[in-house]
Amino acid sequence: MATALVTGGTSGIGAAFATALAGRGFDLVLVARDSGRLEEAAQRLRATGRTVEVISADLSDRADVAKLAERIEDQSSPIDVVVNNAGFGVHARLTDPDTSELDNAIEVMCRSVAVLSGAAARAMRERGRGTVINVSSTAGYITTGGYSAVKSFVTTYTEALAVELAGTGVRVTALCPGWVRTEFHDRAGISTRSIPSGLWIDVDRLVADALRDAGRGVVVSVPSLRFKILMALVKFAPRASIRWISGRMSSSRRAANAAQSGAHR
Repeated sequence: MATALVTGGTSGIGAAFATALAGRGFDLVLVARDSGRLEEAAQRLRATGRTVEVISADLSDRADVAKLAERIEDQSSPIDVVVNNAGFGVHARLTDPDTSELDNAIEVMCRSVAVLSGAAARAMRERGRGTVINVSSTAGYITTGGYSAVKSFVTTYTEALAVELAGTGVRVTALCPGWVRTEFHDRAGISTRSIPSGLWIDVDRLVADALRDAGRGVVVSVPSLRFKILMALVKFAPRASIRWISGRMSSSRRAANAAQSGAHR
């Protein structure tokens, strides 16, 4: 029986991946910090007839990441699909003297992705098959602060790993969604009132597209035609224009978030 490991598998995109993979017959290894939510998610998925292993881990803790990498490399209980999904919004400015939020983002969304992807790649290369999906973002194509910088790394790292693994039978995909209907933005405190409805994508559709692209060997998956067109325009636009647009977006978002915070006082 094939097994898939999903980080951040208790909510949002991660939960949708877990549900979709269970529906495709995969047993699961769910990884998250909150043990209570892990057990709730596991019980729901076990009701579908799948075996679900849970691992409570903090991906900002290097010891936890190392233990998780060991689990991924355990050939006696192989992992066939690894979805590196764990993540969070980054509000701190790059010029803030307190770098703790950015440090945490780099640990969780850069370093752990590299460590766990590397572990998966070694184990899967030895078996001659396997799939790694790293959840990045279209934010990595623009320059809206620390989150863009982090997600730019994830996409580029995944592309580089795909080059290294070419011809091994291991498929590697960076999933770059835009605006997805999940609880992510509320939990991150990000205002979405100014986002046109046509720019949102359903999370189940996102995951279905991602799994289809990964199965086809697509290295960078941008779900939905509208975002494919938008990212193609971004790719060929002058970088000065992208920086200007990113600056306007950042200013607008800060103003919206400030207004939202004021309304809740």
